[in-house]
Amino acid sequence: MKYRRGRPKCPRRIREEPTVMCFKPCGIPRSEVEVIELALEELEALRLVDIKELTQEEAAFEMGISRRAFWEELKSARKKVAKALVQGYAIDIKGGNYTTE
Repeated sequence: MKYRRGRPKCPRRIREEPTVMCFKPCGIPRSEVEVIELALEELEALRLVDIKELTQEEAAFEMGISRRAFWEELKSARKKVAKALVQGYAIDIKGGNYTTE
């Protein structure tokens, strides 16, 4: 079991779950590719800032979390996506601590 220090994470609000839950590099069988897991709230953070072009403050409000918590989600998501693109990993979108509206 994984233990965390400090307060438990409050659920993040996301608008909707994505229809596509996996991406992988072309030409490599899924069984031969390393996988990075991207939580749904991390994907939502990317969507709000990079696609909807909200400020981090506006996006944090949309998700119902503090700006600092939002920044941590966004930083983690960008690092995972960059690592997957540069090193040729697959991305599985699943899990997390969230509620849908």
